[in-house]
Parts: sequence; C-alpha cells; structure tokens
Amino acid sequence: MDSSAKNYYEILEVPENSSPEEIHRGYIRSKNAYSTDSLALYSLMSPEECNAVLDLIEEAYSILSETSKRSQYDSARGLNTQNGNRVFSREAASGYDDLSEHTLKTNTTTTSTRSMTKIVAQNRFSLDYKIDASFEKEIEQATEFPGDFLKSVRLYKKVELGRMADMTKISKTYIRYIEDEAFEKLPASVYVRGFVYQYAKSLKLNPELVANSFLYRLKKAKGEH
Repeated sequence: MDSSAKNYYEILEVPENSSPEEIHRGYIRSKNAYSTDSLALYSLMSPEECNAVLDLIEEAYSILSETSKRSQYDSARGLNTQNGNRVFSREAASGYDDLSEHTLKTNTTTTSTRSMTKIVAQNRFSLDYKIDASFEKEIEQATEFPGDFLKSVRLYKKVELGRMADMTKISKTYIRYIEDEAFEKLPASVYVRGFVYQYAKSLKLNPELVANSFLYRLKKAKGEH
C-alpha cells in the first residue's frame, strides 16, 4: 500500500496501536461528523462528497474492527506494534486470504481517491487571519449573535462574501439578509436555522448557540416569541 495514501487509522483518527474499543469510538465519532441532519441539508460538502467519506469510514472500520483483517492489513503496510499490545507479522496473517493482494490494491486506490475529498474539503474551509485576543474573548463570551456581529466576525476572519457563499452553499443575497437581519426577506425558520448553523460552523463558532440565538431574534422580531 502506498505509504503516501491516508491510511485507515488516519481516516478514523485513531493511533495504529488502538484497542478495539478505541477503533469503535473513532468509527462512531467519524461517522457522526459526516452524517448529521445539518450536514445532509446544508453541508459544507456536497452530498456526494459526504457519501464518499462515509463509504471510506465504513471501509476502514470493516477492516480494523476484525482482528484477522486488521492483522493482514497491518502486515501489508509493514506495521508492527512493539509496545506489547499488538505485534503482527505476515506469517501470523498468512491464514487469512480473504484480503488478497488484489483486494488490498483496490482498497489502496479507493482510500487514496476518497480520502483526498476530505483533505481538499479541509483546505477549502480553512481560515487564515491574524488573531486579535480582545475580539476572540468577545466572541468567546458572546451569548447573542445579531447579524451585524456575525458580519464583524466574518470580516475579522477574512472571509469575503463570495467565499462565504461558496463555503456554506448559501446565496450571497441570503447571507446579506442574515447579516442585515432582514427577517421579512428570509425563508421559513427551519431553513434560516440551517443557514445560520452553517454560517457559524464555517467561521468556527458554536453553531448550535449561534443558530438558536439568531432564531430567537427572528421570532421575536416577527412577534412569535
């Protein structure tokens, strides 16, 4: 297997000497990260990209959760744990032919291709800005997130309107309506919540807190609260 390809341990974000319990926790954590309702509706990634990552997570877990397959997988990669927890060799895995060399090569190609989706997404939505400790503290202590404050955070984190639209899959018009709190021009509350959730997530804010705060302001303005 190409050592430059992202391996199954990295996909589940666990160490190579992880216990079965740690493997399972990594699987659940990774799966949840790409299968929430918010991602399905208002994803930073397209549905196809999410499904590709989920398929890769399932593939990784199907190998690492079974002792025999994990043993042969580690052997094929030349991985041997020397800390007393696990030490696998090709001889130890020789009785398991269900993962043939052809299968491993196929998995390598699939892993390399699909894992690139996650890498590209991570780079695409990274933020690069100069830290202002005072403003960071203000953000951390905030309990309300009016539109003008969200805009200030966006500008502080150097995210132009066009890029925000690309990151969130929300039109620039709706982003302006959110920042201007033009509530009467926004769609139904359930959609607004999804928009604001992804807006906040893109800026590395607490999406639940921000979405709930904004929705409260919207309902109050409309006399619904």
